[in-house]
Amino acid sequence: MRRVASLLTLAALGLAGCSLGDGDGGDPTAEGEATRRVETTRVQVVEGLGERGGFDPAAIYERLSPGVVTVISQFRGGSSLLDDDGEGGLGSGFVVDEEGHIATNAHVVTSGRGDRLRRAEQVYVEFGDGNRVPGEIVGVDPNADVALLKVDPGGLTLTPLRIGSSQGLTVGEPVAAIGSPFGERRSLSVGVISALDRDIESLTAFTIGNAIQTDAAINQGNSGGPLLNARGEVIGMNAQIRTASGGGEGVGFAIPADTIKRSLRELREKGRVDYGYLGVTTQPLYPQLAEHLGLDVREGALIVEVAEGGPADRAGISAGAERTSFQGQDGIPRNGDVVVAVDGTRLGGENDLADVIARHRPGDEVRLEVVRGDERRTVTVRLGARPPRLSE
Repeated sequence: MRRVASLLTLAALGLAGCSLGDGDGGDPTAEGEATRRVETTRVQVVEGLGERGGFDPAAIYERLSPGVVTVISQFRGGSSLLDDDGEGGLGSGFVVDEEGHIATNAHVVTSGRGDRLRRAEQVYVEFGDGNRVPGEIVGVDPNADVALLKVDPGGLTLTPLRIGSSQGLTVGEPVAAIGSPFGERRSLSVGVISALDRDIESLTAFTIGNAIQTDAAINQGNSGGPLLNARGEVIGMNAQIRTASGGGEGVGFAIPADTIKRSLRELREKGRVDYGYLGVTTQPLYPQLAEHLGLDVREGALIVEVAEGGPADRAGISAGAERTSFQGQDGIPRNGDVVVAVDGTRLGGENDLADVIARHRPGDEVRLEVVRGDERRTVTVRLGARPPRLSE
């Protein structure tokens, strides 16, 4: 687990979905009136966007917005989306294949956190052509805030979106976001990638790494919708905003494509995603801090805490007993361990310890290269399974 700094008093990191306003959700039980059935499913094939390197938001919207859906969730009894007896939410999603699978955020179709997470009782998926059909929750990944839904594709015109890669992205690259902010269906906003490698909150005690920051307008209801590059590929799933007023202020965050692909693959295969667990809290080591601590390494993960009885604890990883202060920060361990590599992959820059461990599954063995003072050693650790939340 990473150490996560508290947000400023006026800045709240909010889930950009599950809008509970009265909106235009209508009655989600009336799908018969909104559904037009034909004999076969029609699949739109999308090719050719951005082939000359240009960014054409109008073409992206025209070709791909049919693949973006509105997701309506209901969590307890009630005849309408939101009434005196019901509790519901509204977010976005996108079609991923011709079989009727839909990707969205886990928080769009669940409420609560950690081991108190509960799924919506009913989910409906609304398409741009007016069709609204029931959806089944195939599985949710609270650690990545990704969910996989399934609808009956019969009678629907499906436009699957291609999920690209989150590798090789650059700050300043133009992007387009499509979703249902405040219930306004299939709205387009454009901007650029503002930053990379951000850490954002998940629905568990662990953070989501390598998130994409964008200044494309992201608001409540955009959650689960796609962040698209000039080629029309999904490079992220819009998930959160940082705001002082409750609205989008140019600081939105998207879950990276590579994380989305892993989650969707495992949710389809087994309905859940398992993550390896090391059982440490760390902070980045940088050259000035390393010099202050008398270390001969300049990058790595400085162990701050070790979960008692966890995999790292059993392997002898230690945060040390002494503490020091440096550059205004107190409680920095000075005689504990620094992890500098995992299975030969050096840590630092984009290779954060938590992100590397998250790529593994429970039961995997990893080799940690560890530095303590002048000593360097290799420690083999068998990973456990991530707990839904840490002890309070």
